Amino acid sequence: MRHFIFPWRFLPGILLLLCSGTVWAAGPDAACTPQFPLQAGQHDGWQGADAAYSIPLRGGLDVWIFGDTLYGRHRVVHGNSPVMVHNTIGISTCRQGKWQIRYFIRKDAQGNPVSFFAPQDRHTWYWALDGFRANNKLWITLLCVRLANPASAMGFATCGTDLARIDSPGANPLAWKIRYFPLVANGAHAYPSASAVVAGKYADIFALDEKDGRPLIASRLPLSGLNNPQANLEYLARGGEWQQGFDPSNAKAVMSPGISELSIRYHPELKKWVAVMFDPQAFSNHILLRTASSPTGPWSTGKIIYTVPEMVPGNPRYDKDTFCYAAKEHPEFERGDLVFTYVCNTFAVPKLATETDIYFPRAIRMPMPVAEDQAAEKP
Repeated sequence: MRHFIFPWRFLPGILLLLCSGTVWAAGPDAACTPQFPLQAGQHDGWQGADAAYSIPLRGGLDVWIFGDTLYGRHRVVHGNSPVMVHNTIGISTCRQGKWQIRYFIRKDAQGNPVSFFAPQDRHTWYWALDGFRANNKLWITLLCVRLANPASAMGFATCGTDLARIDSPGANPLAWKIRYFPLVANGAHAYPSASAVVAGKYADIFALDEKDGRPLIASRLPLSGLNNPQANLEYLARGGEWQQGFDPSNAKAVMSPGISELSIRYHPELKKWVAVMFDPQAFSNHILLRTASSPTGPWSTGKIIYTVPEMVPGNPRYDKDTFCYAAKEHPEFERGDLVFTYVCNTFAVPKLATETDIYFPRAIRMPMPVAEDQAAEKP
């Protein structure tokens, strides 16, 4: 049973919210703000990662899903190739206001670190992204990625989406039994993975359409049909109706332009869905908040809620080679405010070995924006 320490220092703010008519319930981990320390000196120590979606589990646990993960006693880069695996898992707890996280890197039979989620094709890898819980099972979206241009740090291409299913996920991910299910095959150029959330009897999974203006499009799986995800997948068509299968060329743009990573979560105290994301403009330093009455929109045009200092010239954390991305919300840590993370990376890959103040999730806690632009996209 989780023990929650009431944060008395926030009582004035709570009374203000109650008097203003807004009632909110603190998340189960509201006493903690996430932190992601690097593990120096360990043979397979966690040395930073991106993505960082979080999903609450039972028993006071939260699972963190990380993408490309640096590991070792310290960061090592050979030329432009960091020592890394493509995905790892973290399990965090918040007990009596104390945050703790354990990182889990899977090893092969020879004891070498490998990606936690194993690619089904040895010529590809997975970026593990968002997920959801249903029927005491954890589902995680796995974006297939392949090398397209070895000479470029951005020389990769997407190649499909699979789902991982973990039955009764517990505190030791290395003991999880993982089953893999195909969802969308290579060639669609839009792969459900950007954000996933249970809405009623369905799990909504959003995809960035890589063509035609790069909008966000919506797919969904009936919770009763998770035994065969590919056969039961539906998509939101241009006419506003749900159709069987997945046809990006006929899909409705629910957010335009979209982005490859974001969070879409429901806020009962606002009676709104909230999306936290980077501004889709290339290499923007702005994080946006958008709202909607439905996860499929129409979405508000968005409000700038944060400017990342690592991309602001003149800021002590600025570096011309640094770029930031992967903004997403973590409502389980909120107490009527807003908690989100983002990650910064570098175009100068060798800097990863020496610049240890980047390439890990950075958590921000701030007041929940109240003046969000209500102008919505046309349905």
